[in-house]
Amino acid sequence: MKSARLFLTCRTFLMMAACLPKPTLAQSGSEPPDSTKPAYEIPQIDVIGRAPGMLDRVPGSANIVSSAKLQQLAPISGNDVFRTVTGLHAVDEEGVGLRLNLGVRGLDPDRSRGILMLEDGVPISLAPYGEPEMYYTPSIDRMARLEVLKGSGSILFGPQTIGGVINYITADPPSEPSGTVSSRVGGDGFFTTLVKYGTTSGNVGAQVNLLRRQADNIITTRFRINDLSTKLRFLLGAQSSLGVKVSAYDESSNSTYVGLTQTMYDRGEYFTNIAPHDELLIRRYAGSATNDYVFSPAITLRTTVFGYTTSRNWRRQEFGRASNTTNRTGVVFGDTTVAGGALYMRNQAGNRNRQFEVAGIEPRFSMSYSLGAMRNELDLGFRFLYERAFEQLILGTTYKSSSGNMREDEIRTGYARSAFAQNRLYIAENLIVSPGIRLESFSYDRNIMRGQFGGAVRDTSIIAGSDLFQVIPGLGVSYQLGEGSSVFAGVHRGFAPPRVKDAITSDGKPLNLDAELSWNYELGARISPSPALTFELTGFLLDFSNQIIPVSQSSGGTGTGLVNGGRSRHIGAEAGFTFDVGQVLSSDYSAALSANATVVRATYSADRFIAQGANKINVKGNSLPYAPRLLVTGSLSLAAPFGAGLQFTGNYAAKQFTDEFNTIAATPDGLIGEIPAHFVMDVAARYAFAPLHSVLSLSVKNVFDKRYIASRRPTGIKVGLPRFITAGIEIGL
Repeated sequence: MKSARLFLTCRTFLMMAACLPKPTLAQSGSEPPDSTKPAYEIPQIDVIGRAPGMLDRVPGSANIVSSAKLQQLAPISGNDVFRTVTGLHAVDEEGVGLRLNLGVRGLDPDRSRGILMLEDGVPISLAPYGEPEMYYTPSIDRMARLEVLKGSGSILFGPQTIGGVINYITADPPSEPSGTVSSRVGGDGFFTTLVKYGTTSGNVGAQVNLLRRQADNIITTRFRINDLSTKLRFLLGAQSSLGVKVSAYDESSNSTYVGLTQTMYDRGEYFTNIAPHDELLIRRYAGSATNDYVFSPAITLRTTVFGYTTSRNWRRQEFGRASNTTNRTGVVFGDTTVAGGALYMRNQAGNRNRQFEVAGIEPRFSMSYSLGAMRNELDLGFRFLYERAFEQLILGTTYKSSSGNMREDEIRTGYARSAFAQNRLYIAENLIVSPGIRLESFSYDRNIMRGQFGGAVRDTSIIAGSDLFQVIPGLGVSYQLGEGSSVFAGVHRGFAPPRVKDAITSDGKPLNLDAELSWNYELGARISPSPALTFELTGFLLDFSNQIIPVSQSSGGTGTGLVNGGRSRHIGAEAGFTFDVGQVLSSDYSAALSANATVVRATYSADRFIAQGANKINVKGNSLPYAPRLLVTGSLSLAAPFGAGLQFTGNYAAKQFTDEFNTIAATPDGLIGEIPAHFVMDVAARYAFAPLHSVLSLSVKNVFDKRYIASRRPTGIKVGLPRFITAGIEIGL
């Protein structure tokens, strides 16, 4: 019945589009969608858009991180960039951003589950509906820009729209032959090289990126990454163009879940490699094709077909925290005189091998039309997505074994159908009202072929499934005060489905986990009174009827899944400004000062009793884990006309709790306890040498070599990146 309802709704959307009056160019008040674009721009789904003034059309808070901003920051990882965007909380895991942990407005940052993550408009998480974890994270080195959308405009995208949408965007084929070779080296064997080349010949454009990243011992992490991507654009005629993208990613790293105990951190053992033989292998192959077809100057159809497969095989050495731990190797870390203060390494490895398949098709219609004298712009479409996960747990007989005895074997499958529409109604030329709706239907099942039951491992055949249907409305209002200035307000429904493995137990019982639902409100302004000054201010409220609480290993819990957490509320404000003194003085020298701050109070807003020993504690009013109340980033960017540039960036994060009880005192194992506030300063310098078409750069992360706790999970303390110096060169071809 739910699928039938969704089909009828999709058909209704299409009939509406067909019955609307066919506009003329004069009626639409706009040029053909491609008329202002460079001939080489590739068709792909943009979250905000590329044309000047697109931010003013967005009915909510949104940010674009430009290519120039990326060059100024000289980022080691995407975390360096996301911290410059209001509302985002980036948590380091190993210091170089191999795994993205990003929270929005007080949401839990664990594996970025609460955000829809895209690259060139295509989902990139392991499985967008059933397992949206970010184990694969796009390398910031090859990005041209980033789009961040947090307001009601996210109604056009899904799922995982609780926190919003982030879209990584790679470079399009250039109109003329061009390319660069850029390399950067640093301590601990850090080395990265990116080779880019692109051109357009006739009706065909191409852009190829080849990236190599590696390090031997950053904090305790070594890694090798090869990343290849190619974008092609074909002009098929006056009305049609095609964009094709293929990519391959290969990573080998000694990433680990285990972290420091509290005594190890207190004694200054920050860089102890506890599990040097842990190994994570990630391979990802992806392809997509997007066709733009222009029916008329005001009606276009953009159809995207995509698919990708990701393998994530992870060997992790087992350990215990008690002195009676069996099958020990004899290697012990921490303080054995304190209960839970030591790690007893075991001569056994758990190989958690996973394979994911995702495929989908998504047609999107865009049209401009008039109802009387009132101009309208309608976006509508639908999507079908298939995803499947193969998961095995193999216990190695030694701590370095990648094979052994299979304890778990299962397949999880999901089918998602969605339909969406948003209409921009121009009440006046500068007043836009944007109602929208999205329908989500997700059917899933879990097929368990081997597992542990009653202490015994055996083969089985357990198949169970469930489905959910959700209506997601939204409404946004934007009033343009002038070029680059607008005020906006919006409300929309946030939606994220439960993970399949959490919604169905290992014995085949559906838990009927609710979808994660919220009502998200915001009111704000983007003001640019002059080219030298811009600022933004946004107040927000995220009111959850049910927030899913992580208790998985990757969240530091003792369980293996998520649970219904009940009501919670996130209320706060974001503010940011940029002021360029050089433009005010009409000088060739530039001195741009920018800052942003996020204040948020994220709390449990209803009674919720949790067992603590023999008692049950009501956590109503307590702060949510990993939700600092204040985040501040400030930067000073200096540039000279002879090609020199200097960038100072400071990041501050207030204290935060790591458990629902808001425990302040640290436990000996390092898993629980307050994370103190910390401030980190970065410096980056650049010099453009025009005669050789080259740029020299120097970057110092954590200039004052501050020691701080970045996280207490997955299973122990993770320290922040120490002082880290890199030097680079970019040469134009």
